Amino acid sequence: MTEEISGVIFGVWFLIGAALVFWMQAGFAMVEAGFTRAKNTGNILMKNLMDFCIGTVVFILIGFSLLLGEDVLGFIGKPGFDIFTSYKDFDWSNFVFNLVFCATTATIVSGAMAERTKFISYCVYSGVISALIYPIEAHWIWGGGWLSQIGFHDFAGSCAIHMVGGISALVGAAILGPRIGKFTKDKNGKITKVNAIPGHNITIGALGVFILWLGWYGFNGAAAKSVEQLGSIFVTTTIAPALATVVCMIFTWLKYGKPDVSMCLNASLAGLVAITAGCDVTDALGAIIIGSVAGLLVCFGVWFLDNVLRVDDPVGAVAVHMMNGIWGTIAVGLFATNSVPGYSIADSKGNELVGLFYGGGFKLLGLQLTGFVSVAAWTVVTITIVFLVIKATLGLRVSEEEEIVGLDPTEHGLPSAYAGFAIMDVSGDVMDVNENTDLGSSEYATASQAKKDAAVPVVNATTPASASGIHKVVIISKLTKYDKLRKAMNDLGVTGMTVTQVMGCGIQKGAGEKYRGAELDATLLPKVKVEVIVGKIPVEKVIETAKKTLYTGHIGDGKIFVYDVAQVVKVRTGEEGIEALQDVE
Repeated sequence: MTEEISGVIFGVWFLIGAALVFWMQAGFAMVEAGFTRAKNTGNILMKNLMDFCIGTVVFILIGFSLLLGEDVLGFIGKPGFDIFTSYKDFDWSNFVFNLVFCATTATIVSGAMAERTKFISYCVYSGVISALIYPIEAHWIWGGGWLSQIGFHDFAGSCAIHMVGGISALVGAAILGPRIGKFTKDKNGKITKVNAIPGHNITIGALGVFILWLGWYGFNGAAAKSVEQLGSIFVTTTIAPALATVVCMIFTWLKYGKPDVSMCLNASLAGLVAITAGCDVTDALGAIIIGSVAGLLVCFGVWFLDNVLRVDDPVGAVAVHMMNGIWGTIAVGLFATNSVPGYSIADSKGNELVGLFYGGGFKLLGLQLTGFVSVAAWTVVTITIVFLVIKATLGLRVSEEEEIVGLDPTEHGLPSAYAGFAIMDVSGDVMDVNENTDLGSSEYATASQAKKDAAVPVVNATTPASASGIHKVVIISKLTKYDKLRKAMNDLGVTGMTVTQVMGCGIQKGAGEKYRGAELDATLLPKVKVEVIVGKIPVEKVIETAKKTLYTGHIGDGKIFVYDVAQVVKVRTGEEGIEALQDVE
């Protein structure tokens, strides 16, 4: 009777755990949205919604059977449609549990490829991951496949989920290329600087991390077979991220002079990823070491991607999931101990295996390395093929114009995810010399038209055929550009102008602050408004001259407004129209 009640209780807990893992989708959405710019928030929320919904469709059709179907040669589950043909005998709980895990794998990729990926392309590769890439390798580990047969251990998915998602994210981000302005290049195309592009809402990002941490108790604990084992899993799942965060805080404090908020949030997730494979076979000391290494590894990972691989990962998905997924997988071979409740690691002959640091020798470590290498190789090959096929057919990246404007309006027809709430996006065109809005091309002659238009936008309020032929041009620019602008206008033949010093939101380089290890600039406000009236000089020449003079390759270099002027009267002589402008042009 006791066993039956216990079975019912843990059956219910298994489904509650699945619900907690599903709730992690909200956490991923909040982290990704908070760590990126406001103009892409709607796109990010849509992607996190659809990767679960699309994943459900393909998991029903093929993914579940490939994962948990009858084993075929240790490589794949036998495809089938039991969910349709034998529903009364179907394994409902396992289907839901494995579905929410599958969706997690797909959503990891979204963060590294955020802010510049076509939505339709995202839908396609997300579906392929959920239908084929994840189910097959997960079968090797959890579905009775060859890795499970030799004794490889990944209790909740450091390897099967996080490493696979992280590797897919790295390959995708590398093929996709960096966001506009992420890297500054010299004339030879060599990268000379990594620019910080801060997330627009760290509050939302932090909320996402706490949601994920809560969900992780279901992620790691749902498959526990006893109360004692569940308690031990909760302990290790708490210790590792806490230690990772503390170590990261200390490291960034020492290295950058201040503790980095977003990096510490990433470190919490890194500690959770790292403990996931061995949460059931690790004691408190092992969790402390695993978490501490994860806290340093995530800092190294962010630096390595930016400064060595030159891959742009807006949310740190590769550093968190790939690097710590690998570390967590290997850590089982180092720290697995049979002193924990419910210990069950054994080789194909049934011989118990423990970690290297607990007297088990290198055998378990060798098995863990075998699993890591084989799953990594499978993922690299398959996801590379997927991305290259998508790039050659649908296209993977949006246009320059779409990226600059934002994916919310261009991909979804959504003016803003914060309509009626946010007055302005401070990462947009109100910013001045700001590395966060660097367009990646500082020379006007080599810049594309889209970059020119983004740096110095023109608002033309003139009619096709102005009756007077006279126009007013208003130029807003940085105060430091005034002398060059005045000289350029004078060289063009414009000798009369009205100049007003105004205030605006801007940025000054060289402040020394850091965001995730990259330099972040501080605010500076003075700007200048120059107004000129032209008649004989073509207004197009005035606009082009002003754009060329103001352009430095940043969103917010300036803005130009053009208006029709109905009439001009010179008070001293009474002259009107073009004649009134003769001594000021």
